[in-house]
Amino acid sequence: MTSSRTCNVLFLCTGNAARSILGESLLNYFGEGRFQAFSAGSFPKGEVHPLSLEILKSNHLPTERLRSKSWDEFTRAGAPPLDVIITVCDKAAGEVCPIWAGQPTSGHWQISDPAAVGGTHEERLAAFRRALEQLKARIARLIALPVESLDSTALRERLKAIGREGL
Repeated sequence: MTSSRTCNVLFLCTGNAARSILGESLLNYFGEGRFQAFSAGSFPKGEVHPLSLEILKSNHLPTERLRSKSWDEFTRAGAPPLDVIITVCDKAAGEVCPIWAGQPTSGHWQISDPAAVGGTHEERLAAFRRALEQLKARIARLIALPVESLDSTALRERLKAIGREGL
């Protein structure tokens, strides 16, 4: 991305109820205007997982505009131009994605699905906390990048490196 405008990032997951939602909230908060984050799913659940909202609120992160939605919204006329697409689950990374206008740079950051964890409320909340912390660490690395001066090949390599980091 060589433009001085805000870098638009779309976080993708299958259900758009947990991981991608967490990524959207985190990047919008910590991106401080340099980044605008969105999230979507290939098969959206239709509602944000209650524990996603609980963990975000307990960390004083924004939840007001979060909703579970289809990635189709970002292929329509009038959709925001996307610079970066980050898949956060292996299932979404392996799916055939729509054709995105402008050929955004893509990366994959595998995050275990906290919504798949069973157990007590505290055990399930701990899984959401782990996912939030993993995303927060990776987003901090993204924010530190000079995205404005990176070409798409360099940005793709940096996104891959961030996704490979063990946390």
